[in-house]
Amino acid sequence: MGASKPAGIFELLIVGRFLVGLHAGASLCVQPMYLGEIAPKAWRGAISMGTSQFLTLGILVGQIVGLRELLGGEQYWHILLSTICIPALIQLLMLPWFPESPRYLFIDKGLEAEALLGLRQLHGANSYLSELEDIEKEWMVIHLQPSKGLWGLLKDRLTRWQLITVMVMNAGLQLSGINVIYFYATYIFRAAGIAPAYIPYVTMGTGACECFSALCCGLMIEWLGRRVLIIGGYFLMAVWCAVITITLTYQASYFLVPYMTMTFLFAFILSFGLGPGGVTNTVTGELFTQMARPAAYMASGSISWLSFFLISMTFPMIVGTMQHFCFIIFLFVCLLVTLFVYVVLPETKNKTFVEIEKEFWARNMRCGLPIAPAD
Repeated sequence: MGASKPAGIFELLIVGRFLVGLHAGASLCVQPMYLGEIAPKAWRGAISMGTSQFLTLGILVGQIVGLRELLGGEQYWHILLSTICIPALIQLLMLPWFPESPRYLFIDKGLEAEALLGLRQLHGANSYLSELEDIEKEWMVIHLQPSKGLWGLLKDRLTRWQLITVMVMNAGLQLSGINVIYFYATYIFRAAGIAPAYIPYVTMGTGACECFSALCCGLMIEWLGRRVLIIGGYFLMAVWCAVITITLTYQASYFLVPYMTMTFLFAFILSFGLGPGGVTNTVTGELFTQMARPAAYMASGSISWLSFFLISMTFPMIVGTMQHFCFIIFLFVCLLVTLFVYVVLPETKNKTFVEIEKEFWARNMRCGLPIAPAD
């Protein structure tokens, strides 16, 4: 993409964006899955949150270097697009030194010696035995099961509720209204009396807010648990949607209302980052055992991007028809996801993958589905 301006070939931008999109789609599935597999049970949530934390940090850095005073001007935009080479090169230099997932080596490939070597490297010679015991227990339960592809996962009745849960959560992530909040941010800042020249600097506050909330989520996920953060996050987002609808209705009536709307906008972003934005990827990996986890991430990622595409295509029509009352739609989406998670999702904190799966086996049995044996 950086060569598009010197070469005068705009098609390079299209090719570059396509390749970056492929990498982003694959990385957002593989990275949280890898972190969840190598993390010790007691710290699995906090370590898996690394994906969301550095993702939001990257957004904030992009907002900063994208300022016109830095690389966002007409003269330097191609250099700005070239900066994605920096993290890519760092990963190419460092990732070959990372061990393969011991869980993958032991269960999927049957390479016990290589798995033990990876466990020692990741957890230390004095601490790896408890992780090995956890992997062996999972292997005893699922070693006779074949690895599941996407179609196999869709047909498997014993993972039906896990799959429904991650699909609802990932769809809710995109349909919650977070993208609408960013769309309305410029309008809200302008209504608050902020000069257009300063709006890009204030917009950086949204990136900093999401980055801060992701960091806080990583610190609290092993303390409060996944359910509290997700349910609380979606419920608060529903509240902010209702309040923002009211303040936007009376935006021109009182001079304080625009500032209140701006405050509630940041509160919405904080609630998103503290709950759904940070925890969804972590929970996706926890609800499945080794044989189904890659297919689960494929399904959840597909639903997430399809939902993003849906909201991108329909949002202009919704806003054009409903104006700021469009937040009422997202209010109901947040409430529905809150109710679903409250009813269906068990707490996964400090539980093994097998223990979590057994809780869903019980739910499948109560719904009239066959249940697999416990061991």
